[in-house]
Amino acid sequence: MNIFKKNYINGQWSDALSQKTYKVNNPATQEFIADVVDSGKEDAEKAVQSAHAALAGWSAVPPKEKANILKAWFNLIMENQEALAALMTSECGKPLVESRGEVVYGASFVEWNAEEAKRISGMTLPATAANKRLMTIRQGVGVCTAITPWNFPLAMITRKCAPAIAAGCTVVVKPAESTPLTALALAGLAAQAGIPEGVFNVVTASSGAEVGEVLSTHPFVRKISFTGSTAVGKILLKQAAGTVKRVSMELGGNAPFIVFDDADIDAAVTGAMASKFRNTGQTCVCANRFYVHESVASEFAEKLSKRVSQLVIGDGSKEGVDQGPLINIAAIDKVDSLVTDALQKGAKCLTGGKRHDLGGSFYEPTVLLNVTPQMSISQNEIFGPVVSIVTFSSQEEVIDLANDTVYGLAAYFYTRDLSRAINVSEQLEYGMVGINDGVISTEIAPFGGVKESGLGREGGQTGIDEFLETKYICISEV
Repeated sequence: MNIFKKNYINGQWSDALSQKTYKVNNPATQEFIADVVDSGKEDAEKAVQSAHAALAGWSAVPPKEKANILKAWFNLIMENQEALAALMTSECGKPLVESRGEVVYGASFVEWNAEEAKRISGMTLPATAANKRLMTIRQGVGVCTAITPWNFPLAMITRKCAPAIAAGCTVVVKPAESTPLTALALAGLAAQAGIPEGVFNVVTASSGAEVGEVLSTHPFVRKISFTGSTAVGKILLKQAAGTVKRVSMELGGNAPFIVFDDADIDAAVTGAMASKFRNTGQTCVCANRFYVHESVASEFAEKLSKRVSQLVIGDGSKEGVDQGPLINIAAIDKVDSLVTDALQKGAKCLTGGKRHDLGGSFYEPTVLLNVTPQMSISQNEIFGPVVSIVTFSSQEEVIDLANDTVYGLAAYFYTRDLSRAINVSEQLEYGMVGINDGVISTEIAPFGGVKESGLGREGGQTGIDEFLETKYICISEV
């Protein structure tokens, strides 16, 4: 697969108007990968204009034709799974096995929305008078922009753009500065699949502020979709408010992982491994705060620590590696600071607890016991391979602890009590809840949070709804 390094605008590969570029490096080895276009406001404006010019033509394409083009894109993504996975690992450091899984996961949104494109329909309404006919139709919102994160550089693009394109919208994507190459590779495959010029555009930049301002304020843009930090999301919300754009915001998380006294401890440990250590703990739905009933805390911690200590750390491009590096030095500094603070305040380290001997941005997978809710590690999104265990004694106590956060993206708990499963899932203030399961994401279900974790949903039927407007039509006989 070719490595594309330029913006993809109106079906053409183009340099920045400033001719600026920036370097993309491998976080595992610090080796140089490529120089890519460093865009500014003018480039973002050009991309939006391109999307706007293509909107009318793409909106008029019959749904079945849209579906066939999206299916062709899906097939090309799957045919290039290995090359895409290798490129992704080189950019963000996640192990190859996870990158391969992300390609499949990301492609599933293209496949799902290709099918949904043919199912967008309105309705007829009961007439209010004999000479009237009432109906609704559903149309794409218009030009959409997507700002995506580095930790899922393929899936977060397809999860946003596939439903937008299926709905008849056109899109401008600004990928994370650390992982532009995967986005550009997707653009290359989109062109091969027959997605028309201007329908799917990609603009890369070393800093998101300038480009992001255009994508969130331009009058031609009718919707912006963002995945990233709550702080940046709030800025984009303010900017989008000026022209009353529709928004989807998938923001920060602080996921609780609760193990009740009646849980299957072995299953809970397996779920914890899957939820916590995917992408070295760098996902928005990673378990962040572990609450374990005091009667089973020792057993859970011992079994989990044994599993964690067996994880293989290294360059994600090497087969057999379970944990890659954190994305950069700033990320490892944050994790190290949170762990050090917890240890100084009385937490007990069962395994790990420090920077890895490999150096760079590698950190040892860590399990901490005797953590308290007051410690910084309990109050902040760790975004690293660290389990912090707090014990509890009652269901009421742990629900209060779990809900004591401004975030509300994902939550997990383990129990064999059906009544508890129902009651706790309803009381947790989260957009998604996993019961006896540590991996809950799928293309057929809505993904999103409440409180300061965001607005809107991605995935499933709800995902395409976010890109559609309902128009009411009243016809009177004359």
